[in-house]
Amino acid sequence: MAIKKIVAPLSHEEAKKLRAGDSCLFSGVIYTARDAAHKRLCELVAKGEKLPIDVNESVIYFVGPTPAKPGQAIGSAGPTTSYRMDAYSPTLISLGQTGMIGKGKRGPEVVEAMKKHGAVYFGAIGGLGALLSKCIKKAEIVAYEDLGAEAIRRLEVEDFPVVVVIDSEGNNLYESGRKEYLDSLK
Repeated sequence: MAIKKIVAPLSHEEAKKLRAGDSCLFSGVIYTARDAAHKRLCELVAKGEKLPIDVNESVIYFVGPTPAKPGQAIGSAGPTTSYRMDAYSPTLISLGQTGMIGKGKRGPEVVEAMKKHGAVYFGAIGGLGALLSKCIKKAEIVAYEDLGAEAIRRLEVEDFPVVVVIDSEGNNLYESGRKEYLDSLK
C-alpha cells in the first residue's frame, strides 16, 4: 500500500478520501491541544465567543510536548491518550475540525460526529516522541500559555507519520485489524 501525502489544513474533501488503515505523511500546519485546552475551547463555544484558533478544516494533535533543547523547534512530542478529549471532540468536529491525531480508542459519540461531519482520527505511535519531534519544523504557542505543555501550539510539520485509525465513514482499524488477526488464527 502506498503512503499518502497529506497537506494540512485538511479539507473535508480530502478527509473523506482517507480510509482506515491508510499510512500517511502530514506536512503543513497542525495544532496541539490536550484536555485542558479542549475544555477551554468548548467553554468559549458554549458562550458564543470567538475561538483563539480557526478549527475549520484543522488537524489537532493530542500532545503535551517537552521543552525544546537548543536548536530544536520542540522537545519530545509523542501522542497522548485520545479518550480524554472525547467529551470535547464532537463540539469541535461540528465546527469543521477534520482531523485528530492521538493514540487509543475513541468513544461512540466521537465516531458519530466524525461520520456526520466528515472527520478522521489518525494514530501516531506512542513511545516515539523524540523521533516524531524531528518532523516538527516550527512550533509556537498561540493560546493558553498558562497551561504550559498543554498550551495550544501551531506546528509546522513535514512528513509527520500517522495511520488512519477511524475514517469518515466510521471504519475502525482497531476493530477491523483485530478481526482480521483473529480470523487468521482459525
